[in-house]
Amino acid sequence: MKRQIIEHSLREANDALADFLASPRTLPTMEAIVDTMAEALRNGCKIMSCGNGGSLCDATHFAEELTGRFRENRRPLAAMAINDPAYMTCVGNDFSFGDIFVRWVEAFGKPGDVLLAISTSGNSQNIVAAAEAARRLGMKVVALTAEGPTRLAETADVTLQAPRTPHSDRIQEIHIKVIHIVIEALEKELGF
Repeated sequence: MKRQIIEHSLREANDALADFLASPRTLPTMEAIVDTMAEALRNGCKIMSCGNGGSLCDATHFAEELTGRFRENRRPLAAMAINDPAYMTCVGNDFSFGDIFVRWVEAFGKPGDVLLAISTSGNSQNIVAAAEAARRLGMKVVALTAEGPTRLAETADVTLQAPRTPHSDRIQEIHIKVIHIVIEALEKELGF
């Protein structure tokens, strides 16, 4: 039974990745993400990232790889994940859970900055609200979500859509792969 679960899971992940790679939108969209983020960083702007649950973990991983080190030593790049638990519970309590990302974007976002908004459904109210606030502030919005029409995709400047699968873990696996590739490409694009 364990072996069947493992084999099935690996095949399912492999199929999702193959579908993603086969999409004619995948490579141009990933290039657009790298270009958008590289331009912001070259211009002294920053990248903020947000998500819920596992997507928040991915958003945090993205920011820590940019400010820390991915594969080689280099200067830190300006990135921050909206993940401070004291802040999030304060805003959630004083305002609402729907405001936890938008208020951060309004406090720290500037024209030219980028918001990396991650939502496997593409319809998470607090992520969509943050993307809308970022657009109002003159920021660029890069979205990682799943295939299909979503509120987040409608708001974003660049949307990368993983194949829609019955469970969000397969979508998240594509997202983390994209995050790693984008970081690697950003380092090369910025001359590291």
